Amino acid sequence: MSLNLLLLSSSRVAETAFLQHAVDLIQSHLASCFTDNKDHQNKKLVFIPYAGVTISYDEYFEIARRPFAELGYNLSSIHQYTSPQDAILQADVIIIGGGNTFELVNQLYKHELIPLITEQLKSGKPYIGWSAGSNIAAPTIRTTNDMPIVEPASFNALNLLPFQINPHYLEVTIDGHQGETREQRIREFLEINPGQRVVGIPEGTALQLSGSQLKYVGSQAGVIFSSVTGEATKTFITSTTNINFLLDTI
Repeated sequence: MSLNLLLLSSSRVAETAFLQHAVDLIQSHLASCFTDNKDHQNKKLVFIPYAGVTISYDEYFEIARRPFAELGYNLSSIHQYTSPQDAILQADVIIIGGGNTFELVNQLYKHELIPLITEQLKSGKPYIGWSAGSNIAAPTIRTTNDMPIVEPASFNALNLLPFQINPHYLEVTIDGHQGETREQRIREFLEINPGQRVVGIPEGTALQLSGSQLKYVGSQAGVIFSSVTGEATKTFITSTTNINFLLDTI
């Protein structure tokens, strides 16, 4: 199994344009995946807009297409194909955008794409996801921040990594807010699901996996919550932290 994953926390940071904060990272990720192919920019990139709810697939595709076009890549969308399965099989790169994670997984199950995408990515096909698209690289979507606006066939996701992901992670307590903090919600997950790990990736950061090398990318610290050895622990990570141990099966 050879995985090439770029999992972005978000599509924007502060006032930046869509994916502009990640352009260099996207470019280097794709270039590294196609080092033996001089014609790599003619590769077929297929976008999955299923997480979009308050925006049409056409609108979402056009927003996502622009930053890739600026890099010289041609992007198509899965909803433009007669067969979603054929779109995945023909793709050289699979890209899944953010939005509502429950609706994303709902549509992936409806189109019977979960096993196919997993198979294609495990064979080495490059993947780029952000927000919900990053969340589904985990075994399940049970650490998403989203409201369950639909009930998918299962909470099980692509299961590409042996740990849970929490995009848009916030290390903050809001004055006057009486609900749970992000940390409290993750600790609730670990209380009910002992022996697990959850990696929180803040805005502007990412996880990148190339073969057997997992890296945390970003200037802001991320966090690992773990209950593998008993009581839940919390560890901050930076771009210099060796996090390959997260790939070990628990």
